[in-house]
Amino acid sequence: MTDQTPKQFAIQKLYIKDLSFETPNSPTIFTQRWEPKVEFNLENRSQMLQDNLYEVVLTVTITVKLGEITAYLIEAAQAGIFTIQGFSREELGPLLGIYCPNILFPYAREVVSDLSLKGGFMPMLLLPVNFEALYAQKLQANSEPILKPN
Repeated sequence: MTDQTPKQFAIQKLYIKDLSFETPNSPTIFTQRWEPKVEFNLENRSQMLQDNLYEVVLTVTITVKLGEITAYLIEAAQAGIFTIQGFSREELGPLLGIYCPNILFPYAREVVSDLSLKGGFMPMLLLPVNFEALYAQKLQANSEPILKPN
């Protein structure tokens, strides 16, 4: 790659890679007093599919409990395929770890809201996520790389 290579970023495809909804204690959960405790987990990973083509997967896991009883569990893996060309290695990390997840998150948020509503519960409205801060934490912790080797 030379400095003359034009920078290109394009969304090729957005799709749900994996989706799960469970209500292990229905219908009795609907008769309980609704004072839920919500656990929210977020994972982002990416891999190079071929030259200049990357898959980014944002996995959202929501567990809602009433005391120790699980009301419902949602796991949604929202994915996208992106063309990324002409960027340096230093620029690639933030693109995969911040920019792409910011594109994917609204789709994942919609899936979570729809599933919770269709499951008979109030819609689960996820608050915005600061992917820049999460990326900085990941770099500081020096944990697993954003880009998974093939």
